[in-house]
Amino acid sequence: MLKYVLENNLGDVLAILGAAVCFLLAASGSAKGVAMAGQVGSGVIAEDSSKFVPVMILEALPSTQGIYGFVVAFMIIGKLGGLDLADGMSLMAAALPAGVVGLISAIFQGKVAAASIGIVAKRSNDMVKGIVLTLMVELFAIFGLLVSILMIGNV
Repeated sequence: MLKYVLENNLGDVLAILGAAVCFLLAASGSAKGVAMAGQVGSGVIAEDSSKFVPVMILEALPSTQGIYGFVVAFMIIGKLGGLDLADGMSLMAAALPAGVVGLISAIFQGKVAAASIGIVAKRSNDMVKGIVLTLMVELFAIFGLLVSILMIGNV
């Protein structure tokens, strides 16, 4: 059975592996980033529950990388069906920018979001400054997403 899969469906197997790794990396980074921001946010909300909405907005920002990983995985899965080895390897490689950059940027974005929640704790009116700082890290996740999309489009 394994021999048949490796000989006849290896392209699809590699593409599925790439899709899974992309989503797992990006979603894991998002979970870590959101958790870091949430830990800081919980303390701020415990002191002043009126700051829940700005804290929640900042905490949610690192979750986008998980969404990007899902989008890339979905696009790769849409290409399945008799892929040859080269196409499977290409799709597996195409998953890496969104997955790896998603993992790393979500963690760092969570750190910036956590620090920005400190801004909200001291000066509620400066929430937008914290959002801008947090979105600066998002830019690199978007670059990773775009590179993956461009690579998938050429397979």
